[in-house]
Amino acid sequence: MQEILLLNKIAKVGTDMLPADKYMLTDAAENPTGIMVRSAAMHDMTFGDNLLAIARAGAGVNNIPVERCAEEGIVVFNTPGANANGVKELTLCALLLASRNVVGGVDWANGLAGDDVAKQVEKGKSAFAGVELKGKTLGVIGLGAIGGMVANVAVHLGMKVIGCDPFLSVEAAWNLNHHVVKAAAYEEIFEKADYITLHVPATKDTKGMINASTIATMKDGVRIVNLARADLVNAEDVKAALASGKIASYVTDFPTPETVGVKGIVAIPHLGASTEESEDNCAIMAARELDEYLTNGNIQNSVNYPTVTMPRSGDLRICCLHKNVPEVLRKITMVVANDGANIENMTNKSRGEVAYTIVDITGSVSAETEELIRTIDGMIRVRFI
Repeated sequence: MQEILLLNKIAKVGTDMLPADKYMLTDAAENPTGIMVRSAAMHDMTFGDNLLAIARAGAGVNNIPVERCAEEGIVVFNTPGANANGVKELTLCALLLASRNVVGGVDWANGLAGDDVAKQVEKGKSAFAGVELKGKTLGVIGLGAIGGMVANVAVHLGMKVIGCDPFLSVEAAWNLNHHVVKAAAYEEIFEKADYITLHVPATKDTKGMINASTIATMKDGVRIVNLARADLVNAEDVKAALASGKIASYVTDFPTPETVGVKGIVAIPHLGASTEESEDNCAIMAARELDEYLTNGNIQNSVNYPTVTMPRSGDLRICCLHKNVPEVLRKITMVVANDGANIENMTNKSRGEVAYTIVDITGSVSAETEELIRTIDGMIRVRFI
């Protein structure tokens, strides 16, 4: 029985995917085999020797020490696309909130009193007038699962859409509406867009990408939506641009001390994936990824190891997480062959400094052979399943 530690509440429809005869789900385990998590901070956690995998029920993994996990042979999974529709729908709401001062208008209307409320509304509503989306240019930065859906819907709303994604996959490109214009660089979006919406992860390359320098190249009165990560935007620079009128409005799903209570900023309390459907989808996907890795050694949607999947054949599967260095594959096959085992199938892929190899063999290997594989130079972790 393998223990799975739940660091947050995970939708039951997902945890039900983990068979009770294989796994014991708990919110208190000192040395679990797997962890399921949503938002719990894990950077200060010490992981036991039994921990093989962490499944994040969501896309962002900034709450997980991903690189340290790779070094310790712990595979970290996320659930890309599982909450995409929920975030897409909130992005459409954010575009409208950026266009029309609905929040300010509602707050004002709720404060009205007396028998002449209707007259007060007609007299004061002009203070909350806005603009329409139709005919405006929307710049979409990041055209993955969420950004691509936003771009397609915006086309149907009558917007002109330009998008930029240096890492656009062939599959994502095929899913884009043919009216979406592909920009060669972010600078093109900054210069042409009336609205800009961000759908990229927070990395060293994207952190602070919206700043005084990039804002200066944007249209006067630009409206910016950020439902991706707070770190993408320099809050002080945005506030200065709001004060000068360079930016008309900023809608973010990540309130910070710098952005709450600021005129021109709509701060949403991180509701992007907060729908029943998104939470269910993420939980199901995370549970399946975790079970498939623990049971068969297959990796799908990992953020720190390559995607490697192979149908099982033979009697024993050897799963090797190792450094991406020369000679490892040759040494694995040599050790197995010296033990007289026949290799039925094998696959290997690398990702940066690490790699993953799966070897299916007929028969078994001795304890001595298992130890020889574990001690190959560059080997991080080996499992025999």
